[in-house]
Amino acid sequence: MIARLRGKVIEAYPNRLVVDVQGVGYEVLVPLSTFDRLHAVEGLEVDLRTHLHIRETAHTLYGFATEEERDVFLMLIERVSGIGPAIAMAVLSGLPVARFKSCVVAGNVAELSRIKGLGKKTAERIVLELKDKVGVTDTWQDAAAGAVSPSAADAELALIALGYKQVDARKAVRKVLEEDAGAAVEALVRGALRALQG
Repeated sequence: MIARLRGKVIEAYPNRLVVDVQGVGYEVLVPLSTFDRLHAVEGLEVDLRTHLHIRETAHTLYGFATEEERDVFLMLIERVSGIGPAIAMAVLSGLPVARFKSCVVAGNVAELSRIKGLGKKTAERIVLELKDKVGVTDTWQDAAAGAVSPSAADAELALIALGYKQVDARKAVRKVLEEDAGAAVEALVRGALRALQG
């Protein structure tokens, strides 16, 4: 599994990049949010969080500027029935992650259904199925209210995306924060995984 990619952009298009990593050019599909955030141009050094999606007919690499974008992408394709990578990329291209989260929390189907390629039925399914996932909206609401730090919320969401319950994820993240209050998201996730598996 390719989880991260660091290299130089040798081709840049709004929905895909070709990244040279020590002489190997990786084609990476990116949402518009990532393309805009990176101001992707040829010659730019990038560090992408990635997901390798394997199907019978293709191996497709998806890239994201932030852990948060990748977590939302994974949540959509793994937790919402009928949502594949193409629709998940359309969602990320159509709304900023924070706005998408607030739409789900508020049940704002109308705004979600305005995303190109996303009909009303699919938008309703996204809201219904993500709201039903224990902890996702709780974590988003707590982060919005300032009850948890943004990095702790991102770590919780990453653990939830891996299948852990929100209450267990929060407990494990808090345990790591007690030992290292300034831990970055990656360190929080690693430490929490050790605590959850130990």
